[in-house]
Amino acid sequence: MFLANVIKAILLGIIEGITEWLPISSTGHLILADEFIKLNESEAFMTMFNVVIQLGAILAVVVLYFHKLNPFSPSKTKQENRDTWSLWFKVVVAIIPSAIIGLPLDNWLEEHFHKFLPVAIMLIVYGIAFILVEKHNKTKEPKVNTLADISYRYALMIGMFQVLALIPGTSRSGATILGGILIGGSRFVSAEFSFFLGIPTMFGASLLKIVKFILDGNSFNMQSTIILLIGTLVSFIVSIIAIKFLMNYIKKNDFTAFGWYRIVLGAILIGYTFLR
Repeated sequence: MFLANVIKAILLGIIEGITEWLPISSTGHLILADEFIKLNESEAFMTMFNVVIQLGAILAVVVLYFHKLNPFSPSKTKQENRDTWSLWFKVVVAIIPSAIIGLPLDNWLEEHFHKFLPVAIMLIVYGIAFILVEKHNKTKEPKVNTLADISYRYALMIGMFQVLALIPGTSRSGATILGGILIGGSRFVSAEFSFFLGIPTMFGASLLKIVKFILDGNSFNMQSTIILLIGTLVSFIVSIIAIKFLMNYIKKNDFTAFGWYRIVLGAILIGYTFLR
């Protein structure tokens, strides 16, 4: 039984590592995966597990972008360190909307939207949105081409788009990247800022889920702790590969292919929902 749980945790870690960064919804995919890859754990543990393994994905960003995100780097000039601090302040501004709206609605959203049909619908809605936005912006030149070009107003607007990702199936990276492109950001800058925005967002979400898990009277035993650590570690390793893939991919391609993937998957899931 324990070995089977380890294998399932590895599979879920792979799913998280890939889908956290590609704009196809990690939470949505994990909810869907739970239909077919069921860990022998309580529902409360699985709710917490699906969020906390995202820490592995976030740590991949910290490792890959450590120099760029480090405001104390001795190899940077004073201006570069000031620019790094400025970037972090803009990230903080960007997380304010989702913190204000998401914290009080966390239980309600979990109860009403962590289900097959809402996930399928959001996959399709934002799949169509990606295709339309890419078509609309095909001949437009982006106004924000570097992280230094990001203003506090731009950061706040990205944060408002992140609020949309509170509904599973939307995709946090998808909503913020889509928002970034809509308000004039290049695909590359929008993706990078989305990655950085994920660091405090997902650390906060993971801490919230762990605290709720414990306050509800649950506890970690040795087996569940190992399962959680394995899922997080696999998520970290796969995320490094996924991030490098995405950043290379968008140098020559747009997000249209991801839009079609979302539409096809959403349609299949709607069919499955009514047939099961």
